[in-house]
Amino acid sequence: MKNPKAREQSFSIYGPLSLLMLLLIWALLLILGFGLFFFSMGSPFADSIVGSGAGAWTRFGSDLYVSGTTLGTLGLGDVLPRSPLARTLVICEAGVGLGLVALVIGYLPVLYQAFSRREVSIALLDARAGSPPTAIELLRRHSFEGGDHALEALLSEWERWSAEILESHISYPILCYYRSQHDNQSWLSALVAILDTCALLISVLEERPSRQAQLTFIMARHALIDLCQVFHLQQKKTWQNQAQQDRLPTSEFDLLCSALADAHLRLCGDPATLRRLRTIRSLYEPHALALAGYLRMPLPAWIAPPREKDQWNLLTRLRSEAVLDAEQAKTGVTSSFLREDEHSH
Repeated sequence: MKNPKAREQSFSIYGPLSLLMLLLIWALLLILGFGLFFFSMGSPFADSIVGSGAGAWTRFGSDLYVSGTTLGTLGLGDVLPRSPLARTLVICEAGVGLGLVALVIGYLPVLYQAFSRREVSIALLDARAGSPPTAIELLRRHSFEGGDHALEALLSEWERWSAEILESHISYPILCYYRSQHDNQSWLSALVAILDTCALLISVLEERPSRQAQLTFIMARHALIDLCQVFHLQQKKTWQNQAQQDRLPTSEFDLLCSALADAHLRLCGDPATLRRLRTIRSLYEPHALALAGYLRMPLPAWIAPPREKDQWNLLTRLRSEAVLDAEQAKTGVTSSFLREDEHSH
């Protein structure tokens, strides 16, 4: 699909639709399997529609009918089993049908609860790291006084989020195909943005919460690598293609440092900074690129282009104007008092 919006919309329905189709296929295979059991027993049923001299395909159709009504626990009673073994199989299939219904009732809520918990943190990251999220924007929006504590709390929360992703998405890999409901957001881009932030805190920046960054990095990387193993990406073509990609070329590293300096962040400044950053990037970027190619989810850029309609920039500008107006008003009141005092003297 050449239209990106149509392509994303089709991807967004792929996960939920594939789950429903999977449950439907399970039910159809159970009906076919028990129908073949009945057919192998010589169709031991008393059917008023199908006579004793009916052909094989007609009898097999009757067996499938019995199997379908039994699995759905309808119990119409228009076709009756004529042997003890057939009755036993009917009872077994009815029990399997109840188990299938219980599986659907218990399976779907668990999946959608895990999906909902995942998306809440991704939605909250929008105001803290932009959309799509980037490490530079996340650090810039936490460069205020006391921002270190807020950033440490955020990384601690995302350490737990990564652990939940590790447990839920490995148990239910189909959740990886579920797309976020908002544009420019995905669980993979959010996870990589957090990894990028931790990489900068560990290897480039000084006087920042590097201890929590290390803990979050280890857990997030663990989730990323295990998900690659679930889909066997090391054996797929996407794993070879990612070796040719570089998310942060050397020519853009100076732009990265300039963006960090503009956010009033203190850099390490030694010549080995680029080497350390490249080393830590090699620990997770190949897996992230392979997952991005397999799931068709774009990864965030290290340096995001400026956005005209960014709500954070708008609110920051309005807040700065409000503070400036308040200072000017305070200065004007002070000057007025001074003039009145001079006049009285």
